[in-house]
Amino acid sequence: MRKKEKSMARLKLTRRQALLAAGAAALAPKPAGAQAPGQMQAAIRAALGDAKINKGKVNLDLPPLVENGNTVAMTVTVESPMTKENFVKAIHVFTEKNPQPNVIRVKLGPRAGKAEISTRVRLADTQKVIAIAEMSDGTFWSDTQDVVVTLASCLEDLVP
Repeated sequence: MRKKEKSMARLKLTRRQALLAAGAAALAPKPAGAQAPGQMQAAIRAALGDAKINKGKVNLDLPPLVENGNTVAMTVTVESPMTKENFVKAIHVFTEKNPQPNVIRVKLGPRAGKAEISTRVRLADTQKVIAIAEMSDGTFWSDTQDVVVTLASCLEDLVP
């Protein structure tokens, strides 16, 4: 008996059964990790209320094509003098398809000196990412990027 046949005999699994099991696993539904449509907008409303969000002043730097969604480099820069009267209060980042749409929230103040954050995030799939800056005068500014992810992450189910 060949080595392959011995291992199959120990499992008491025929080649046909193994192929059927592999095919069923490939056709099985993927884990329910992605959020429902509109959940990103609901998360933005929950974090910022019904405030008007303007385009501009924010630069969201993400690569347009990512091979692996597990660690995606991201930098958010906001045009602000960061003085006592005019500064960035917070930077929020939301994603369209991650299980949890509110990815990060960073509070800043005038003593930060520069309105810029750099980090790595996980992206579940090809999706839209939005960065929103909350200014000291109560205005909100944003930038949006579309990112193509070839190998997704964040596929685990949410634990209640």
